[in-house]
Amino acid sequence: MRGRNPAAAMTQAEKGEPENGREKEKEQRGVKRPILPAAIPEPLQEHIQSDYVVVIHPGSGTLRIGRATDTHPAAIPHVIARRHKQSGQPSSCDKWLLREGLNKPESNEQRQNGLKMVDQAIWSKKMSNGTRRIPAVPEQARAYNKQIRPAILDHDSGVKWTNTSHNEEYFVGEEAYFVNPADGYDIHYPIRRGQLNVHSGPGGSVTAVLADLEVIWSHVIHKFLEIQLKDLKYYRCILLIPDIYNRQHVKEMVNMVLMKMGFSGVIIHQESVCAVYGSGLTSACVVDIGDQKTSICCVEDGISHRNTRLCLAYGGSDVTRGFFWLMQRAGFPYRGCQLTNTLDALLLQQLKETYTHLDQDICGLQDHEFQVRHPDSPALLYQMRLGDEKLQAPMALFYPATFGIVGQKMTSLQHRSHGDPEDPHDEHYLLATQSKQDQSSKAAADRKAMSKPSMFDDPRSQGMDGERGHMMEADLGPSQCDGMGHSNDGEEISATLFSRKSMVSQFEGKALGLDKAILHSIDCCASDDTKKKMYSSILVVGGGLMFLKAQKFLQHRILNKMPPSFRRVVENVEVITRPKVESISIVYTDFTLLLACHCPM
Repeated sequence: MRGRNPAAAMTQAEKGEPENGREKEKEQRGVKRPILPAAIPEPLQEHIQSDYVVVIHPGSGTLRIGRATDTHPAAIPHVIARRHKQSGQPSSCDKWLLREGLNKPESNEQRQNGLKMVDQAIWSKKMSNGTRRIPAVPEQARAYNKQIRPAILDHDSGVKWTNTSHNEEYFVGEEAYFVNPADGYDIHYPIRRGQLNVHSGPGGSVTAVLADLEVIWSHVIHKFLEIQLKDLKYYRCILLIPDIYNRQHVKEMVNMVLMKMGFSGVIIHQESVCAVYGSGLTSACVVDIGDQKTSICCVEDGISHRNTRLCLAYGGSDVTRGFFWLMQRAGFPYRGCQLTNTLDALLLQQLKETYTHLDQDICGLQDHEFQVRHPDSPALLYQMRLGDEKLQAPMALFYPATFGIVGQKMTSLQHRSHGDPEDPHDEHYLLATQSKQDQSSKAAADRKAMSKPSMFDDPRSQGMDGERGHMMEADLGPSQCDGMGHSNDGEEISATLFSRKSMVSQFEGKALGLDKAILHSIDCCASDDTKKKMYSSILVVGGGLMFLKAQKFLQHRILNKMPPSFRRVVENVEVITRPKVESISIVYTDFTLLLACHCPM
């Protein structure tokens, strides 16, 4: 110990530090370590009470909102009526059942062709007793319905217009439906087909749509949850978004929830993941059939597989409109029914929910009756005779040509984000910096290998770069890693890009039937084990497939069309149409609570 202070040596020995500790510290000073966030001391971690977590699920037709502990959320129509700024201003009303592409010259021909495919499918499937189904003759129903005249039940329908005498600035939900068109209010639906309803007409700007969302959500929170808006600073929000989402729209909604409404924190969940956990499952192929769109996604252990996501631009409202067209062919006795009238649209939706089915054993003509109750009009009772129309309407989900929609994008896939100029750390920045870090770490490893030749002989070091690239692709999805290849892989990268673009154009250019879309989504899973898991658990949520015998019908379609190789190994194709939790909005599992606890104050 020449030249060293004995007291210092004793101190090091007492502390248990090796003699070369300082040399190691000097070596480590030049090594860059990742910056980790400061750990929050245990006493400062606040326990979040479940009563102070609000779950918001904004659908195209229905808004579901409630506390995380509620068994069922408050569900109201996602619509707002706003008073005109100036008297005499023309009214502007978003249409519910009408959409672009219905009045093209090819629309009627396409409907007829789709109906022929539906009739062929109905005839080809035998009934439960083994016999062929006898189709009903629509001419017989038409002859009967044309003779029907309504009976007056009461000279007062009992339905009133919404009282607008106090000049309220807006009405929300059911009240908005019953605002008299002559009272000077505009009707807006802020969400259409799962996205913000941005259009070129009045109230169609992003700012106007967000203002409508803020008013509707705040109104429901105050009225149904009985939470004072000034107290939202004590609450956190769980916001459900579609599986295929617009990143910019999500950003705007998050800013609105935090900055406008005043929540203390917010976390984003995808609908499919919440549906799986809310139904008591861990993995499933989720089929969410809503009012305006149908989304399909495979979820495995709480992870939504990006490549399996599909969004079909049709839903329950398209079935309602198709049912109206079929009833008109059969001489629908309520001849004043108009798709542009909101109250008539509500009536048609009620008729669809009451009479349509997917039960092949129900055949022949049957008599029905329904009532028409409008404000300032008598209550009318109609008789109606229908046959196969009740089965043909929901089968349009499997043959979407029956909807008669021409020239519209009917299938969407998850696209690569274009980046956000306002976000300095968007995914493009992360990809670029991650690539640079990989290059610098590889150069450092090469220098270290030159100083220590034995490292070349270690097989683990040779597979490190490949493993890192595979992990990166698994986290970000192939679409995010298309532009990250090395220079010597240019041909492979170009082929991958071309293949993906071809796949996108192939599926986005046509309307897939529901069963074909499910099979395509499952086929995009990475492994056969995952595919078998998805075939064994197909979870149907949303209100678009609440038809009699829908579960058995969809199961039969999947079994007949799934690949033979999986038909032999999959023990049971289970289709769940009545999950344990009816609403996918209220999902308060330990998984959700864990994520909510990480919301910033």
